[in-house]
Amino acid sequence: MDFGGIFDALLTIVGSPYHLFLLAIAVPIGMFFGAIPGLGGKLGIVLVIPFVFGMDAVAGALFLIAMHSVVHTGGSVPSILFGVPGTGPDAATIVDGLPMTKNGEAGRALGAAFGASGVGGVIGGLFLLALLPLLQPIVLAFSPAEFFLLALFGITLIAMLSGDSLVKGMMVGFFGLMMAFVKLDPQTGIERYTFGQLFLWDGIDIIAAVLGIFAIPEMIALGAAGGSMAGGSKINASYGLAGVLRGIGDVFRHWTLTIRTSLIGAFIGMIPGLGGDAASWICYGHAAQSSKTPERFGKGAVEGVIAPETANNSKEGGSLLPTLFFAVPGSSGMAILLGAFIMLGIQPGPALALPENMDIVWVLIWGLMLANILAVIMFIVVAPGLGYLSYVRGNLLIPFVLALTFLGAYLAIRSWENMALLMALGVLGYFLKKYHWPRPPFVIGLILGPIAEDSFHKAMALWGPAFLLRPGALVMIGLIVLTIGIYVYRLVRHKDAPEWMHEDDD
Repeated sequence: MDFGGIFDALLTIVGSPYHLFLLAIAVPIGMFFGAIPGLGGKLGIVLVIPFVFGMDAVAGALFLIAMHSVVHTGGSVPSILFGVPGTGPDAATIVDGLPMTKNGEAGRALGAAFGASGVGGVIGGLFLLALLPLLQPIVLAFSPAEFFLLALFGITLIAMLSGDSLVKGMMVGFFGLMMAFVKLDPQTGIERYTFGQLFLWDGIDIIAAVLGIFAIPEMIALGAAGGSMAGGSKINASYGLAGVLRGIGDVFRHWTLTIRTSLIGAFIGMIPGLGGDAASWICYGHAAQSSKTPERFGKGAVEGVIAPETANNSKEGGSLLPTLFFAVPGSSGMAILLGAFIMLGIQPGPALALPENMDIVWVLIWGLMLANILAVIMFIVVAPGLGYLSYVRGNLLIPFVLALTFLGAYLAIRSWENMALLMALGVLGYFLKKYHWPRPPFVIGLILGPIAEDSFHKAMALWGPAFLLRPGALVMIGLIVLTIGIYVYRLVRHKDAPEWMHEDDD
């Protein structure tokens, strides 16, 4: 590895006031697009392309990668404070981030999210550096067979998010899978459950589904209960700088989880087609699975904030691998970024791995890591003020959040029908919340269903049922069996525990 070239690229950024200025502008723009539901990194890149057109290739690429890499950091803010995900992958942060806000720990939750995002982004960049020599065999090792079983592995994590109500969790998860089949059949082009509605041809929009299942029910519940999102007294509330710093400290106290989920997120990001939604939910499920006290998840466990936030940002480093060297976008955002790179004169593909072309690669990796560090610093400054928002009275907060929610649903696909879908899923989400049915399994089924279906058809066409005997497939099957076994073991052990150990379950 050319260490001289790596450090020269770092000096290219930090030694240039112009490049530092671009970073300082790109980071808050990216955080803004992430914090407003329905906007996201894809729209952000599209809108800034005219401004970077004609720039030097290094400067333009640095600006775009810095902006795109911090989108999910911004998306954690509305997810934690209001239960409204800024971007699709931030939905997993709601599960424990919002309960922390309701428990008066908004500052701690924000600090944990920002710290985890920063560490995840840096580890994602280091992951990219370390794997460059091993790039080709790793990316090419994944076939449709492994994709299918990896999606099934993610679906088995429904059990981890269902608490003691596995039947309820599976029912909600399978309903999400059913909703995933609402679209044109990818094999035949025949409409499936679209009822003649053109906007459903591409399937149920993830943004509208997540906003409906999480945001609308929380606002209805807040309106019925009165008060604020945090509720109760401000005594011992963690919304100031001390709470934010405590949350950042949690990231390092749970350092093994932080590193594991960062690496898992980066690895998933490296596999084209999975995307950030799968990475965040799989890492959240891993955090619950590996915890000694999984019953705390969903009630305000800080690990439930750390895991998806590290994954959201580390997967950006992983998704750069196929994007740069195979011209195969690692995610939908990277697909737009790929086009922007070509516009700047950067031609992704195997030729980019040649020594004379690696300078731009090193700049992009350093830009990704520096942007994440800068985003954390910026957010720490404003986090105490953001924490106060959790104590705004509901009658002032609800109209603002609902306006953001409906705006996000509309902007996602520019269709008014999406807002009708939002309201329908909002009613469903409210009843799930009211009667204590788990909501995360619905989102997991909706996200991973299309991946599993498409990969299954491809694997059957290539190998028939024998695809289950491929070495990679056998490894994934082993992981699925192990996951289910761990859940069953913990469930049996929990039921056999003395009565006093169950007192805090409700």
